[in-house]
Amino acid sequence: MQRKLGAVLFGAALMLFLAWILAAFLFQFERFALIACIGAVALTGMLGVLARRNLRHGWMAFIFCLAAATLWWSSIPPQQDLAWAPDTARGVTAEFQGDTVIVHNIRDFIWEDENTATEQWKSETYSLNAITSVDLLTSVWSSPAIAHVLISFGFSDGRHLAFSAEIRREADEEFSSIGGFFKTFELVLIAAEERDIVKLRTNFRGEDVSLFPLRLKPEQARLLLVTYLERGNQLAAEPEFYNTITANCTTVIFRLARLVDPGLPFDWRVLASGYLPAYLFDLGAIDTTKPLDETLEDARITSRAVLLSPSDNYSTGIRR
Repeated sequence: MQRKLGAVLFGAALMLFLAWILAAFLFQFERFALIACIGAVALTGMLGVLARRNLRHGWMAFIFCLAAATLWWSSIPPQQDLAWAPDTARGVTAEFQGDTVIVHNIRDFIWEDENTATEQWKSETYSLNAITSVDLLTSVWSSPAIAHVLISFGFSDGRHLAFSAEIRREADEEFSSIGGFFKTFELVLIAAEERDIVKLRTNFRGEDVSLFPLRLKPEQARLLLVTYLERGNQLAAEPEFYNTITANCTTVIFRLARLVDPGLPFDWRVLASGYLPAYLFDLGAIDTTKPLDETLEDARITSRAVLLSPSDNYSTGIRR
């Protein structure tokens, strides 16, 4: 009985290892994926044969192969200088000068359709004491359980600066949620004008975008902006991989928010980001004067955004 149980456990471990290594090879060795996968299947087959003859030797060989695969996996470094897609070519960086900050690499694209834009990048100077609002935006494109999440800071002069943690695609890459588990994409923090990064979603992609003013104290808003900009500087100095679960648009925001409020509780809705507004509602971090359903309906801005003319102030228009 004990031997049978050991054999079952070995078989399960071997199948899990094979599934993981095949996926890793498919995403890491695109040109030679077939050869690499054939080799992985052959290797696991040999491990299975060895285990049938001597289970102890099979486990030893398996542990050796697992250690070798782990060593290879940990040696794959994130990249900084590749041929990036235009919209993720530059991550935000900042220079701090007392209460003033100079923000570099602000994206201000003029979109013609969801794939074509006039590219513009700029630097702007902001006062950390001039923050008047912080808004959370969610953008749903398919399942209501999954949303892209952005944070936008409003300033006393009427300007808004939006932040989005995104995959940093190469020019010829397409997004893959599965690939996001296997070091396929780097992580980039984008700072952009709302007329670029939000309008792209409301007017060109046709996504269901909602805007929720956050209830933050002035010192919390200031600290959150500083935290975002410091994170941008960090990624510019030391690139990191995007991960579909642990380092995505929502979990990055949650980690930054915890630096502002260490007591912020984790909740499953941080991962199911489409339900993040309900989590914030329960915390009292957004307006709670109306029932949740009404709050969610009032927050939707896409229908307003598509009616704005090119001459309208986009940020003002979506907040009417």
